[in-house]
Amino acid sequence: MDEREPAPFERGTDGPKVIVAGVDGSDSSWRAAAYATGLARRQNALLAIVYVQPVRAAGTALGAPVAETTEEVAEELMAEIRTAAERVRGIYDVRWEFHTLRGDAYNGLVRAADELRADAVVVGASEQAGHRIVGSVAVRLVKAGRWPVTVVP
Repeated sequence: MDEREPAPFERGTDGPKVIVAGVDGSDSSWRAAAYATGLARRQNALLAIVYVQPVRAAGTALGAPVAETTEEVAEELMAEIRTAAERVRGIYDVRWEFHTLRGDAYNGLVRAADELRADAVVVGASEQAGHRIVGSVAVRLVKAGRWPVTVVP
């Protein structure tokens, strides 16, 4: 019979340390970011908000300033995130970072989650009807099976 004392209970030490939230400016992505913020706050985890700037080869071929447009979107998203963070400063303290990279949303989120060593990924449900047939970014992340994925409606 082992007479050692049981190990002390550890509160909040087994949760995620890095949570990636994918944002694209859609309502569902903002809900996902809000949900991920709550998770990060409760777990004292780092919240990595990731925007993947789409690369549109056709637009580039036609001379459209796609890179400038996606940079503007990234700047607008960052401004909105900063404003939201300022509103809750002192009420809720959340460690967060904003990351932006170019590519398709799925591969960009995979790359970000791998590089940041994410413990969880949170994304919004797709708002595009065609994704029911082809598969959304969320479904592809779940099927990858590399992290727990939360899909927020």
